[in-house]
Parts: sequence; C-alpha cells; structure tokens
Amino acid sequence: MSLSRGRPLLSGLRTRVFLAALAVFALLAAPAYLVYARIAEDATLRIATLLTEKQVQYDRYRGLATLQREVSLAQSLSRSPTIIAWAQDEHNPVLKQRGLAELEHYREAFDNRSAFIVIDASGNYYYNDAQNAYADDPFQYTVRSNNPRDGWYFTTRQRREGCFLNVDSNDVLRVTNVWINCIVSHEGQVQAIIGTGLNLSAFIREVIDIRQPGIQSVFIDQAGAVQAHADASLIDFHSLTKDLAQKSTVFSLLGGPSDTARLRTMMNAAIRGGDDIHTAMMTVGGKPMLVGVGYLDGVGWYNVTMTDVDEIVDGSLFVPAAILLGILMTLLALGLTFAFKIMVLDRLARLETGVEAVRTGSKPTLKTDPGKDEIGRLSRTMHEMVNAITYAKIDLEGQIKERTEELESLVNIDALTGIYNRRGFANAFARARELALKGDFTNGLLLIDIDHFKHVNDTEGHAAGDRVAAEVARRLASSIGTYDFCGRWGGDEFIVLLRECDSGRLHDTTLAIVEMIRNQPVVLPDGRTLALTASIGATLLKPSDSLDMGTDMADAALYSAKDQGRDRVVLFDPKLGKASLSGSELTYL
Repeated sequence: MSLSRGRPLLSGLRTRVFLAALAVFALLAAPAYLVYARIAEDATLRIATLLTEKQVQYDRYRGLATLQREVSLAQSLSRSPTIIAWAQDEHNPVLKQRGLAELEHYREAFDNRSAFIVIDASGNYYYNDAQNAYADDPFQYTVRSNNPRDGWYFTTRQRREGCFLNVDSNDVLRVTNVWINCIVSHEGQVQAIIGTGLNLSAFIREVIDIRQPGIQSVFIDQAGAVQAHADASLIDFHSLTKDLAQKSTVFSLLGGPSDTARLRTMMNAAIRGGDDIHTAMMTVGGKPMLVGVGYLDGVGWYNVTMTDVDEIVDGSLFVPAAILLGILMTLLALGLTFAFKIMVLDRLARLETGVEAVRTGSKPTLKTDPGKDEIGRLSRTMHEMVNAITYAKIDLEGQIKERTEELESLVNIDALTGIYNRRGFANAFARARELALKGDFTNGLLLIDIDHFKHVNDTEGHAAGDRVAAEVARRLASSIGTYDFCGRWGGDEFIVLLRECDSGRLHDTTLAIVEMIRNQPVVLPDGRTLALTASIGATLLKPSDSLDMGTDMADAALYSAKDQGRDRVVLFDPKLGKASLSGSELTYL
C-alpha cells in the first residue's frame, strides 16, 4: 500500500502525541536532570556527612581510650604522697628509695612501660624504660634553662598544675614519644614534673593509620599543630616550645584563608559543644573534601577527619537511577506525569528523608525501599551502610563502656595481684572508718613485708618475684574475713584491715598469717618451690584514727620485727607498748 492511498504519516494522533511528547521531553529534560542531580548530590553529601561524623566519633573515642588511661595513671602518680615527699627532700635516702619504688610501680602499669620525673629543686631527670635498663641508676641528666632541648620542662612548669601532652624527641634518651607531662605540686608550689610517653609509631598505627580509602585522620593541638598523622613528615615535633610561625599546622594543608578561618571556627565550636561533631566542605591539598572536627575533652587535642566524598560514595551508584529517570521522563512526556512522580521522585524523596532522619538521630535505621529496580538496590545499599555504621556504633559504645570499667579497675586494683592498690585501699579504708565511727568499734591494721624479697628478684628473676607477690596476695585474701580487705602497699609490702577487731583476733590472725607463709612454700613458674617468711607489724585502730596514723604505728612495729630477725609479728599498742610475737609466744618489749 502506497503512502498516497493511506493516511498521511503525520496525521495520526499517536504520532502527533509522540512528537509532542518529544517536544515536552526536550523542554523538561534539562530542568529534570538538574533536579535529579541536586537530589543525588544532596544524598551523597548527607551520606558522606554521616560517615564523616561517625568516623570522627570513632577516632575520638579510640584516641581517648588510648590517651586517657595513661593521663589518668600519670595524674594519680603526680598526687602520690610518696612522690611529693621525695621531691621535697630529694637526697633523703629513705624517701628517695620509696619515691623510686613508687615510680617503678607506676612504670609497670603504663602502656609504654616507661616513666620519668624531674625534681624541680635540682632539675635532676630520672627515667626508666620498658627494658628496665636504668633500674640500677635511673638518674639521666639535669635540665637547664639555657638548653633549648629542655624548654619543654620550663614551658610546662609555668602552667603550675595539670597534665599536658607534647610530641617530642628526647635527644639524650633517643626516643620519640607523645609525652604526658603532669605537674607535681604541693600547696601551690611546683615540686616536680612526672609522666610517661606513648610510642608515636604505635599510637599512629593503633589510632590514625586506619588504611581506609578516601579518609584521612589527624590529631592536632589547640594551636593547630599536627600531633599525630599517618605521614610522619607532617608531625610538629617539639611544638610545646615553638612559636606559632614555626609550627607545622593543619592549616598549611588547606586551600586558603577562608578555609583556615572556617576550621578555626569549627574548633572553637567543638570545645563549646562537648561531644558535637562539626563538618564543612573545604579544599585540602587542592581537592574539595568534607572536613569533620571533634574535641578530645581532658586531653586538649582535636581529631580532624578529611573525607574525599567522591571516593567514599561512588557516583556510579546513581547511574542506574539516572537511566531510570530518563525512561520515566519519557513516559512523563507521553502523559504519565503521576507515574513518574510515584516511581521516582517520591521514592527518592523518601530515601532522602530516611537518610536525614538517621543522620539527625530521630530514627535508628533507614527503611528499605521494597523495589527491585535501581532505586531499590540503592536503598538497600544505603540501608546496609547505615546498619553497618549503627552496629559499629553499638560495638564502639560497648568497647568504651568496657574500657571505662577497665580504667576504673586500673585506678583501684593492682594489676599483678588482683587486690587493692594503694589508692584502692585508701578509698576502702575511708568507708570502713565511717562505719567504725558509727558503730564505735576498733579495727586491726597489718603491714606485711615479704622477707628478703629483693633477694628473690635478684637470684630467681622478676617472674619468680611476681609469682611470690601474687601468691602471697592470694593467701592473704583467702585467710581474712568476708568484710575484711587487703591491698598491695608497695612492691613487697601488703596491708590488711580487719574490721571489728579486738586484741585477741589481731593476735590470732597475725600469727596464722606468718605461720601460713612460713609453712607453705611457693611454687615457682619452673616448678621449683621456694620457702618464704614474712614480718608483720600490726596495731589496733580507734574509730577516729586516720590511715596515716595507723600505717605509722604499724610501720614502726614492722621495722621492730625486722630488727629482731624477721619471720615474726610485732604488735603495737599505744597503751601497752610494742610486743614481739615469735612462734606462738607474745612478749611485750
């Protein structure tokens, strides 16, 4: 059939509608594409913002978990009465021995197994490392104000109190650490600076070097100086003593003054906002990146996360949706405007709303689009991403809670023996004293010293010494009453409080303990047995007696027991005088 006998090609309604639809499509294609691109861009930015905020929180909590434990231990050490007493009389041999023993006790608890102290009166620097290389003579050198390498000490000293972090290299000790410097003060006067160091490489490996494509993490101080970065060349060493113009700062990585001002504003807001995370687009290394900032309260650092949005959220995810949008736009041009709205725009809007709800925290998870097309797959991908972030947050919160409990335990419990440390015993004693005052009853206080413990360490090794200390602690804990408690007072010295104790119970309990230690050799790690004896100084405490008063009386009795040949008990009674207990006989001196 020829065209002349049939209907003209352009006279059919379908053809005219199709041509009209093409014209409408041509008119609507450009604005529709811009709308879609804006929606995709906003969704991409929201996803990247959500990921960046979670990464900042993750880095912050990991950084706090690593640093706060060490800072807490260093603060505890800076408040030690033993350290303060030594710093006030550095050359007193007894105070020096006790001070070094206290420093050594905390050194073993620090993650880096190192500790230092600088006595302010003399400037003498004492240090021991993880290899215990300076155990015999921890004195290293004397800090001097005219030595630029000692500037950290005098800069820190001017702050009078508190703990401060500094990334620094010690040229004398040949170590590079994140140093934790805590000021030891007494009645407003600086007595010493004490602390430890975290190995910088280990810190970066644990917290910074996450090896996640598209994400860079950096820790900076309040001046913006880089304190930790995967690229060691960007770290600002000795920043504590540098002028601002000499520092290697994070601002040098940014695109210009406007980005620098924006980052400073975010840093100020992070301090005021506590746990709030602040984000903004900036130019980093010549490339637009999403920058997030959080503040590490108690440490004084910021953690900055730089996210490459294009690398984190693959733009190809939106290509299928774009194709579908083009198809739906063609259908819209043919008169299916409502279908286009239902099939594309409404679903994308719901997805955007869901992402926004998850980002703001009003909903815990993203509702999955049931569709099996590109938008459905994109929704499920986003749902999986949000779930992964949510589960990671839950796991992180659990780890934070567990780490917090561990930190609280580390503050009060001796790591080797599992019983109270000096701080934990002091807290328990304070509670027991309040009960004694209310009930008007006496308590018994025992100071127990393992005889010749140093000889055990010197001849059998520190592993044997640790086994002896742990075994004696176990026996003490098992030999006292349910409401009594014990603690590790020093390296080889233990302390016990017997609640509601009279002179008869004090006599029987101390005798039983000294005989138990004498008659039950300790099995060493290699299977050999080691016979032990112990010396005990004990006293009865009135309800109003303080811990210092009680330990002074018990300590006097303990020294008497050692003077009389050890392996015995001396009871100190303010009314009767000291009494010597050897075997089963009690003789007053």
